[in-house]
Amino acid sequence: SITRAYYRNSVGGLLLFDITNRRSFQNVHDWLEEARSHVQPHSIVFLLVGHKCDLEAQRQVTRQEAEKLAGAYGMRYIETSARDAINVEHAFTELTREIFALVRSGDITIQEGWEGVKSGFVPNVVHSSEEVTKSDRRCLC
Repeated sequence: SITRAYYRNSVGGLLLFDITNRRSFQNVHDWLEEARSHVQPHSIVFLLVGHKCDLEAQRQVTRQEAEKLAGAYGMRYIETSARDAINVEHAFTELTREIFALVRSGDITIQEGWEGVKSGFVPNVVHSSEEVTKSDRRCLC
């Protein structure tokens, strides 16, 4: 019940594996199936993320392998590095854009009794943390 509660009302998720650890890549299928089984009857949008891209010399999973797996599951692929702040914010932004596009197209709908997507305020402008730190402006979010 803890696992089911964790996934309840989820609309999107980042499915991460370590590019320096082949075993973590091999577990992607199981992690995806677990998540999908707990969000039923709704579907969830995933972005496959290979993290630790700053450790290129230790890479055990190629970009091509990861892109092929992502394509097989109908998701996009991105590589990140938390240590070097590479594509971390971009991963969240891309996932959010994909969810928003599905809402706009009607593929994801607001449904009674489901808290996954709520109607309400939609900001005219979204500020990234990079944009805020580069200027004197403060983020209003």
